[in-house]
Amino acid sequence: MIRTVNTTRYVAPLREGGSLPAVVEADDDGMYVLKFRGAGQGPKALIAELVAGELGRALGLPVPEIVFMELDARFGDAEPDPDIASLLAASTGLNLGLDFLPKALPYQALAGLTLDPALAAEIVWFDAFVSNVDRTAKNTNMLLWHKRLWLIDHGAALYVHHAWTDGVDPREDALDPAAFIKQHVLLPHAGDIAAADAKLSAQLTPERIAEIVGLIPEAWLEGVETPEEAAERRAGYAAYLTRRLESPRRFVEEAIRAQGRR
Repeated sequence: MIRTVNTTRYVAPLREGGSLPAVVEADDDGMYVLKFRGAGQGPKALIAELVAGELGRALGLPVPEIVFMELDARFGDAEPDPDIASLLAASTGLNLGLDFLPKALPYQALAGLTLDPALAAEIVWFDAFVSNVDRTAKNTNMLLWHKRLWLIDHGAALYVHHAWTDGVDPREDALDPAAFIKQHVLLPHAGDIAAADAKLSAQLTPERIAEIVGLIPEAWLEGVETPEEAAERRAGYAAYLTRRLESPRRFVEEAIRAQGRR
């Protein structure tokens, strides 16, 4: 289950990239990084954030808690910045938040942190599985908080869904080998990727995948008008991810090859 909270206070923008997320406070007195449905990447970025993040959490990887965040239509009435006010107005309704990690520092590959090779291999496997192209040395999308590594910003995962239409079978994209994995920032630190594959793939049953995909709000599924259409669209995501786990897994083979070329 994912909790739903109401956004009560806009604290500060995080002026990174084009999505302009923000630190906000909610009615549970928690602080969250709010990802806006009305941002330039659109609701598919929130779907990727939700599905990839919850898959990571299901695998025991260090992903902050994910919540649904309701944004009132009048929330931005007093916002003086016109760009932020416009973003808030376009994001009325259900958005997505991640638990805010105060004073966390960006992960730097050369900062001297000793990484567990098994954990690094699991993160490489996970990013290849969810087609997350955005964990490179240029943009690691990882934080160090309380001497622990945390994975954030999965909006670029599942990038293939941007090309899905009613005439496209999502399963056709499931055999993509994830050639981008050779640029993964943790690949030089990764241990046995085959062992990570054996461990993690066994944890993701079709039922668990369907449960996570079932969390996608209907409001984020563009062009959907009925609950039946929403169910069909969610089934497409589940079919893509389930087939991606079928053997032989080309994304695992590619990650092992890329590791061998290091």
